[in-house]
Amino acid sequence: MASFPQSSTSPAEEPITSPSHLDRISYLYGHPLRNSLSPLLHKTIFDTLGLNWAQIPLSVSSSSSPSSSSYSYTRSPPIQTFLAHIRSDPKFIGASVTMPWKVSITSHLDSLTEDAQRVGACNTIFIREEKGRRVFMGTNTDCVGIREALLQNAPGGGVGYYCDKPALIIGGGGTARAAVYALRRWLRCSHIYVVNRDRAEVEALMAEDRERSLLSKDEHKAELIPVTEPAQVAALKPPAAIVSGIPNYPPKTSEEINTRRVIEAFLNHPSEKKGAILEMCYHPAPWTEIAELAANSGWKVVLGTEAMIWQGLEQSRLWTGRDVVQVPGLVQRVKDAISAAVAERARAEKP
Repeated sequence: MASFPQSSTSPAEEPITSPSHLDRISYLYGHPLRNSLSPLLHKTIFDTLGLNWAQIPLSVSSSSSPSSSSYSYTRSPPIQTFLAHIRSDPKFIGASVTMPWKVSITSHLDSLTEDAQRVGACNTIFIREEKGRRVFMGTNTDCVGIREALLQNAPGGGVGYYCDKPALIIGGGGTARAAVYALRRWLRCSHIYVVNRDRAEVEALMAEDRERSLLSKDEHKAELIPVTEPAQVAALKPPAAIVSGIPNYPPKTSEEINTRRVIEAFLNHPSEKKGAILEMCYHPAPWTEIAELAANSGWKVVLGTEAMIWQGLEQSRLWTGRDVVQVPGLVQRVKDAISAAVAERARAEKP
């Protein structure tokens, strides 16, 4: 693998590249980006469409040597520096936004879609032409990825499997927020259990949700219900869908051990019918401890790469103006490329 030099200058001093040989440019904006498959995903889409476009990452950890791009990686520039560049670059067509910028960038854009407003975070920038000027829009396609991953893998087929049934979210961060929105708006779940090791994160999630609900006109209100003890689970209706958004590591602290027991109680709920679990963690390998527990308990496991692919397809739809999902063979090519990359990583991680 080639190595990528790290600049010794401050983030504000590092130039953002705009290679002359490309017709259009997308950026991946965040830090660190060592494990991101986004540039590969979009390269596959652009190549399939015959476009001389590319996505350029703007940050990666200093220990990384990624092979999916030939561009130098820099530290993640400040929002003002990033926005000044993309507003002045006629080649810019959009960006994927990841941590730590998903929330803070929202106030710097011209407008936000309903999805971004309701989730409370922006993971995608795209341009809308209005009266001869470029309007820089923010949206959230993470919720689209969650929606499509669950709908296309529903054990009973389609949204009807999840409608008016409970759901479970494991975690309390950005993935949890996108999942709440997707489970409410599109899957029409009756209520949503929340399990997380950090109760403060759950309280923050619920407080934000109450605030947004006051401003929302959506009449479908799936209540958020925190579940903190394994003994609570048997008395609850079983979830039809689970979205797990936590890292894959063995529980060590008392809070982590208790959370794992709550998760296991849900997975082994006495109900005979098991639903689908979307395991959002896919690095270093998509088959996690939770995925293994779920499969052994009879759940249909949907890998996180599915959600990542579908959110990326939605991003490219916004950037290209084309319904990329309808292009013959494109979705399968993307799935094959991501699957091969994940398999290669898994082999590299083995001792």
